[in-house]
Amino acid sequence: MPLAISSTISAAKPEARRSATTLSPTFGSAYTVAEINAYIAIRDQLLAEAEDLRTASKIASTVLANDFVQGCLQPARSPYDAQYLPETDAVRERKRCEAVRNRIAQLR
Repeated sequence: MPLAISSTISAAKPEARRSATTLSPTFGSAYTVAEINAYIAIRDQLLAEAEDLRTASKIASTVLANDFVQGCLQPARSPYDAQYLPETDAVRERKRCEAVRNRIAQLR
């Protein structure tokens, strides 16, 4: 009795499995910027909720999100050079992270 099911797709045709989309460094950068901006939006939403509710768990979630965003703003190293927020935006967001950290300290 066989332990595996035979595939009907031949392994000799790798071109059939290739994605139709080719990823360029520009795409990676745009995708990365969008992803970092999504994390920033999540952090800002958590801060708004923490200001309304003022619970320890909401504040802790905001601290974690802010720390994560701050980590995303560090300069990228090889081979991730294309995955970064432009420096002008990163500087602005680092200042925002500091402001969020100060606001969290007030909420505690």
